[in-house]
Amino acid sequence: MPKSDRHLVLGIETSCDETGVALVRCEPSGGVPALLAHALHSQIAMHQAYGGVVPELASRDHIRRVLPLAEEVLAQAGARLADVDVVAYTRGPGLAGALLVGAGVACALAAALGRPVLGVHHLEGHLLSPFLSADPPEFPFVALLVSGGHTQLMRVDGVGRYALLGETIDDAAGEAFDKSAKLLGLGYPGGPALSLLAQQGDAKAFALPRPLLHSGNLDFSFAGLKTAVLTQAKKLGDALEARKADLAASTEAAIVDVLVHKTLAALHATGLTRVVVAGGVGANRHLRAQLDAACATRRVRVHYPELHLCTDNGAMIALAAAMRLQAGRQQAHCDYAFDVKPRWPLDALEAENP
Repeated sequence: MPKSDRHLVLGIETSCDETGVALVRCEPSGGVPALLAHALHSQIAMHQAYGGVVPELASRDHIRRVLPLAEEVLAQAGARLADVDVVAYTRGPGLAGALLVGAGVACALAAALGRPVLGVHHLEGHLLSPFLSADPPEFPFVALLVSGGHTQLMRVDGVGRYALLGETIDDAAGEAFDKSAKLLGLGYPGGPALSLLAQQGDAKAFALPRPLLHSGNLDFSFAGLKTAVLTQAKKLGDALEARKADLAASTEAAIVDVLVHKTLAALHATGLTRVVVAGGVGANRHLRAQLDAACATRRVRVHYPELHLCTDNGAMIALAAAMRLQAGRQQAHCDYAFDVKPRWPLDALEAENP
């Protein structure tokens, strides 16, 4: 930590359709920061009528929610706003308007308090979020980041020490879930609805493709799977309703097979024996079961965030900021001019914070 008194970090997350605020305490010993309180508001109900996230509505809702959530978090923690030492916010990637809300509020709060501010990479927040679990990982490890917008495999040697191993060349895994669910008429949010329906179906009912499964590299592709689901749905015609659970189960199995296969390949390529799964798709129970089973036979430890921290949240942003400060990877600052980075590769993070 740059200063011994920089111990309470308030984190604000507004990258997409969840408003999250949290307070963490940095440990003087350099251990994992402690989560004191967090609060989250999801916009799912608001966006359901449109079948997806409407960026302008998302931004406006963040404006309404962020300060009441901050007050709720401080009350939970028994702290005052004046007790906050650093204000952290999601700088990117995400929706530009939504990111600007969090950045603007964070910098305004920090300026009013005379405290430093720190912009955080959203994916780094996801990557480090398992450190808040009951079974936190240890460095180094392979990280599988799977969400609606991102599917990546990273080698993680420490805070800020990330190497990209492979990523999707088109749709992310979460997109494959959501778009396939839409093709099946399951509504929004599609991924959880498809997974729930899949529990009633036969995963071997349809032979759907596993794109790039044997490509020899660690990249992903899910656009072709979405097309295959569409083709199969059209073939079924009037019989689709009766076979919908089977098609959902077959779709989920195809996505999970690819994720597990590539993760095992990354472990083999790096020689590491620990894997972290993070991001919204990391909550998928079928993925957890398949990966746990595959890793158990290879004596590989698997770590996940707590289920309630798999989605976007303020806790992961406050944690990432605190861990970067403790590791000396970044300095909080009192320059309250800010920008946001809607597109921001994680492997480019350290180029800006050498």
